[in-house]
Amino acid sequence: MNLELGGKIVLITGGSKGIGLACAGAFHREGANPVIVSRSQDNLDAAMAHLMKNGVAVAVYATNLSDGPATEQLVKRIEDEIGPIDVLVNSAGGATRVTPSELTPEKWRVAMDAKFFTYMNAMDYVLPRMVARKRGAVVNIIGTGGKIASPIHLPGGAANAALMLASAGLAAAWGREGVRVNVINPGATMTGRVQMSLNAEARFTGKSPDELLEINERRIPLGRYAKPEEIADAAVFLASARASYITGASLTMDGALTPLVA
Repeated sequence: MNLELGGKIVLITGGSKGIGLACAGAFHREGANPVIVSRSQDNLDAAMAHLMKNGVAVAVYATNLSDGPATEQLVKRIEDEIGPIDVLVNSAGGATRVTPSELTPEKWRVAMDAKFFTYMNAMDYVLPRMVARKRGAVVNIIGTGGKIASPIHLPGGAANAALMLASAGLAAAWGREGVRVNVINPGATMTGRVQMSLNAEARFTGKSPDELLEINERRIPLGRYAKPEEIADAAVFLASARASYITGASLTMDGALTPLVA
């Protein structure tokens, strides 16, 4: 299947780890030019070393995407140095999981900065350029915590829910201008964040992280957590010409853990 992604410039936020890193490899395999962003240069260096071992060439930029002016400068720099951004994949940031007894006003605020504003800042500065060119695709990787409330993920879940609403609204606003915006809602995925989630759940339930991992995987009809590469494959499809009539959609990828009709 020709996805028509050859030569496309794909900006991947949070591209140095987990799902974002898997997206870099997946887009490269389709002939696209991935550009990955992280706030940590050390993480970017490690990502480049990992990708180069697999024959994947990427451009990297270190930027704190929760900083609006810094994000604006980043987008301008990428387009000046590399070319027009054809695809934006947002996978940056993630709120620290906390139990209800650990909640404070600061934790809610930090969660919005870490998740909501990193995505919104990227879209605020990329979308106008896409709209002016009358083409572009955005894929926002937003956890299922925005759909199903979890006691240990309330600040992050609230940020995810806000992002889902914003994504749907932006899809409706800019569809006539040739710009598509879609969401992927991964469930538990085998990334470095899994241990953090298990540790928070352990504090809340009193069970060990290993015990919780086994229990959680048994609850999933497919019997396991997702692989980052599986989420990346869906992102590649949604960004491609083969998904040209898909916009404003939210694709749940949780192994049928929450079999909802929405």
